[in-house]
Amino acid sequence: MLARDVMTTNVITVGPETSVRDIARQLVTSRISAVPVVDDDGQLVGLVSEGDLMRRPETGAARHPSWWLRLLAEPETSARDYVKSHGLNARDVMTRDVVTIAEDASLEDVATLLEGYRIKRVPVVRDGKVVGIVSRANLLHGLVARGPGTAPSLDDRGLRDALDKAVADTGIRKEFINIVVNDGVVRLWGAVETNAEKQALRVAAEGTPGVKGVEDHVGVLPQMVRAVIWAE
Repeated sequence: MLARDVMTTNVITVGPETSVRDIARQLVTSRISAVPVVDDDGQLVGLVSEGDLMRRPETGAARHPSWWLRLLAEPETSARDYVKSHGLNARDVMTRDVVTIAEDASLEDVATLLEGYRIKRVPVVRDGKVVGIVSRANLLHGLVARGPGTAPSLDDRGLRDALDKAVADTGIRKEFINIVVNDGVVRLWGAVETNAEKQALRVAAEGTPGVKGVEDHVGVLPQMVRAVIWAE
């Protein structure tokens, strides 16, 4: 299996001018740990993670180094730390040297990368643009989908593309959903806002030509979470 077989394709992104407050709200409502930052041309320019927002004066968690550490610190380092902790927009707080993968990266390579860099998810890029995200959960979805000695065929990838289009036609929010296809069997993961959307997702999968079976692992978001989403 490759990254393209398990990645989430409906990637939530923000722009360099997006406020820190809006980014924090997006992470909470979408239940994700990081969000790519893209410019007006869609090129990946950075990534804002939970870790980038941890040490903020608003939360009372800002670092207060001792006077002697401040004396030893390089002025440039201190300045960068200040911008990171006090910046109001994505461009100020984002990590610029983003670890990325290509669509044809093997799941073994992805797992090694996540482990080596101690990160939870990695953007999938094509020509500098984000086309997907692979998270630790996506890797587990691939493990469940793949039986011993099996791998997705070209037909499976065509089915996944067709199902992506069918799901778009349902009108439901796709950013919480991941689809894995192996040997013609569709496995649906993630969450939707209502039971009606859950049913629409299942019907779209069952009605896609070539699908041999559907395993529905999709949950319905609690009312409290839905209220936060609609409050946006």
